[in-house]
Amino acid sequence: MVATVNGSSHPAATEEYKFLIYGKTGWIGGLLGKLCADQGISYEYGAGRLENRAQLQEDIARVKPTHVFNAAGVTGRPNVDWCESHKVETIRANVIGTLTLADVCKQHNLLLVNYATGCIFEYDDAHPLGTGIGFKEEDTPNFHGSYYSKTKAMVEELLKEFDNVCTLRVRMPITGDLTTPRNFITKITRYEKVVNIPNSMTILDELLPISIEMAKRNLHGIWNFTNPGVVSHNEILEMYKKYVDPSFTYKNFTLEEQAKVIVAARSNNELDASKLHNEFPEMLSIKDSLIKYVFEPNKKVNTF
Repeated sequence: MVATVNGSSHPAATEEYKFLIYGKTGWIGGLLGKLCADQGISYEYGAGRLENRAQLQEDIARVKPTHVFNAAGVTGRPNVDWCESHKVETIRANVIGTLTLADVCKQHNLLLVNYATGCIFEYDDAHPLGTGIGFKEEDTPNFHGSYYSKTKAMVEELLKEFDNVCTLRVRMPITGDLTTPRNFITKITRYEKVVNIPNSMTILDELLPISIEMAKRNLHGIWNFTNPGVVSHNEILEMYKKYVDPSFTYKNFTLEEQAKVIVAARSNNELDASKLHNEFPEMLSIKDSLIKYVFEPNKKVNTF
């Protein structure tokens, strides 16, 4: 059976699941809806504001979901520096809103899959750069350089008490669509200069379908939601040159130089993805996933 959604043909929706998704106008929220349509999963977007409890109750009564996904929140436009001068708005969305949604879902015995961030850690003496020792799910956030990250760490700590929440720590998200400005690769190809630091990252083309499967398995708790391993800015840009544009050039600068042109500090870390990899052993390493989902589909150069 095939259903037509917005003029496109998709597998008919299965009656087993009904997803309620928050974040319709956001990048990840939009991708989630498309994935549900492609997989034949019935879904609707939430109409309520996260901080408005009555509106969330209305959404749940109307949609009658089996699972709820939260891809809404404030990251700042054009970047997290915005949050430094809009702290109340950031709290309202990232703390009050997320907690309200988690609590309403708890009252209705619903699993909430919450797309959070892993930008709440930075390399330290116990997790030195280049050693492969990553931060684990149970580690306490140690990065407080941006107000955005502060609010995300606050809410993660409080969400630990909700046994109906699956917290996914996303980092530097990437897709094969190199035209979207939210894509980490698109961002760094447009920067005048980049730092060159290995980081854990999330290939959404591979991991967003995994998050849907996590909901179906009713998994909860905190998960480092990144591909195993790390990749540096320069390594990504060298792949970009190799596969997409051989004429592309870039320049590096140090963290100290970067600090002069940004308001809030940026997180650099490695997350230990072994918990997720044990649940989904087919998951690719970050570099293999980059090649398969990003650079091979965008290949414009004969690399042989």
